[in-house]
Amino acid sequence: MEHSPNATHCLRNARLATLDPALPDLGVVERGAIVTRGDRIAWVGAESDLPAGFLAGDVTVTDLDGRWVLPGLIDCHTHLVHAGNRSREFELRLAGATYEEISRAGGGIVSSVKALRAASEETLLAETLPRLDALLAEGVTTVEVKSGYGLDLENERKSLRVARQLGEARRVRVQTTFLGAHALPPEARGDKDAYIGLIVNEMLPAIAREGLADAVDAFCEGIAFSPEQVARVFNRARELSLPVKLHADQLSDLGGARLAAEFGGLSADHIEYANEDGIAAMAASGTVAVLLPGAFYFLREHRKPPVDACRHHGVPIAIATDANPGTSPLTSILLTMNFAATLFGLTVDECLGGVTREASRALGMLDEIGTLEAGKRADLSIWEIERPADLVYRMGFNPLWKRVFGGIE
Repeated sequence: MEHSPNATHCLRNARLATLDPALPDLGVVERGAIVTRGDRIAWVGAESDLPAGFLAGDVTVTDLDGRWVLPGLIDCHTHLVHAGNRSREFELRLAGATYEEISRAGGGIVSSVKALRAASEETLLAETLPRLDALLAEGVTTVEVKSGYGLDLENERKSLRVARQLGEARRVRVQTTFLGAHALPPEARGDKDAYIGLIVNEMLPAIAREGLADAVDAFCEGIAFSPEQVARVFNRARELSLPVKLHADQLSDLGGARLAAEFGGLSADHIEYANEDGIAAMAASGTVAVLLPGAFYFLREHRKPPVDACRHHGVPIAIATDANPGTSPLTSILLTMNFAATLFGLTVDECLGGVTREASRALGMLDEIGTLEAGKRADLSIWEIERPADLVYRMGFNPLWKRVFGGIE
């Protein structure tokens, strides 16, 4: 599929999982066709309904021979830009140390801060690209990348600049998120309020002014920041017209889900300990629940997120890798779907919707990506599978046939 503003392609003899919310289940069209023009979907539907006008003129036609076409996959929560790894902490956890014990002993996020601060932009980009490539190889066309391992203005800028560079080095859409309120840096000497003041008064305004972030995130937890401290960050984000999302209720119930909802958050992520009141608030605000089964698995947690409550209240459910060096060193969106099904009890349809339609909703991008609909970006993933369930069922197997980003293979 060549890149041209006017290039028209018709993919025919395809089986489509459109994820169109107006259609039942996955929006399946058994014998379908998609016409792309430039970087947009011009038409999608049953091949028998394809208007003849779409095949007139200079049109390239590809017979997909019954292959399945889904929207390009979306990883809506990652910490992809980091330096080094934390395999030593993995060994400590195997020996019985908890996440909180490791963090309080100077490990965890703070150890990644030291590594990132010591790395150049060139080194960070070189280390991050293989992680990104692993996601692209499984059909990912959009990825969210958080900062949060710099924890001062210079290094948060560095992290976000590298995240932007990923989208220049590869054909992928990168959404950046400023996560300055991720942990307390060593130089803060335990003064969380003073550090939050630095974020609110200096870091966040500079990041917004330079256009480095598409959204703002925070870690609301006993080992991180209180709801009151997070609210200060979110109020400033609101003043700067930046949407918010939240690491909420992962290790305890601090009311993070409700807090995210009160600020109209795009998403509340993790939410293992979220209560019914918080879930109801998310439903009312349209806040998406982003489930992160990789972290649940890696940390050997036992408290599952309230999936039934999300279903009952109609909260959209997205899933993501949470790719990071310490608690979810996972760069497989396919394995993430399997984890979500086997560990959290999500259905196949929920898993596939969770890495397409609902993931786009969690990024505030449902009008652009996440479903196969006319007018949306021509981001496609084409698969050698018998049925969509194969993408959730298989482990360690990648049946991707082609990845199409903005109409380009």
